Amino acid sequence: MKSIFSLAIALLISMAASAQSDAIERFFQDYQEDPNFTVVYVSPKMFQMISKVTDGSEDKELSSIVKDLKGLRILTSKVNPSKVYTEANKRLNIKEYEELVTVRDKDSNVRFVTKEANGMINELLLLVGGKDEFVMMSFVGNIDLSKIARLAKKLNIDGAEHLEKINKK
Repeated sequence: MKSIFSLAIALLISMAASAQSDAIERFFQDYQEDPNFTVVYVSPKMFQMISKVTDGSEDKELSSIVKDLKGLRILTSKVNPSKVYTEANKRLNIKEYEELVTVRDKDSNVRFVTKEANGMINELLLLVGGKDEFVMMSFVGNIDLSKIARLAKKLNIDGAEHLEKINKK
């Protein structure tokens, strides 16, 4: 009886996690063909390839950063950014995440939220909305926050300047 109960709990947890991943996936799919949006997707295979190509010391640092990442999705737009930000907050059920950093000022909203499993951050979601831009950046894998900020800076990822706010808080 105990094992049936444990199995049922495990199934419910995995279904909830899958539903949230599906919500993020659907959000990206809804906008990936829209010419008003820039879309970036880095697959798990690409992160594996990057982690294996290490020549110099700088490459070794990059390898140590990406070895535990499983995916990266970025969606940006300068068209109706506040509206898209509001929609993203409604559709993605942010309550399933732990708030890491929120920065609000007169021109923009920046939110960093994380999802943990077994004491390890396995997803970092960045949402930025304001009068000038919308950015949604989703990192999936075993995540070290300090390494993510360095990775984004090294790869010159659009919207990465917001990741520096993690280290300032």
